[in-house]
Amino acid sequence: QVQLVESGGGLVQPGGSLRLSCAASGINLDYYCIAWFRQAPGKEREGVACFKSSDGSQHYADSVKERFAISRDNAENTVHLQMNSVKPEDTAVYYCATIRGLCVLGAPGLYDYWGRGTQVTVSS
Repeated sequence: QVQLVESGGGLVQPGGSLRLSCAASGINLDYYCIAWFRQAPGKEREGVACFKSSDGSQHYADSVKERFAISRDNAENTVHLQMNSVKPEDTAVYYCATIRGLCVLGAPGLYDYWGRGTQVTVSS
């Protein structure tokens, strides 16, 4: 049984940093692309960043480039999202998800497995 469990969300001040984690079980991430999505109240789910282990490729939404970084901890079968210089518009529920094959940020409906999400709130 595949499980994705997000952690690390919370309240952070604008300009601060936060590190999200997605622990995967029942799945070998070597064969999957894993991505972070977010959804703010009243808005559509938005792709943030994705990472494909097979070739190390990474892709980021324009809104988070130069601020967020996705990485994988092979030993722990965990993927992290380092969020730096956060802004109030980064406030959302953040989800991790996997897809077997090509990493795509613009099509959340293609992803096979999803976590339950972790809330990130950026506010002073």
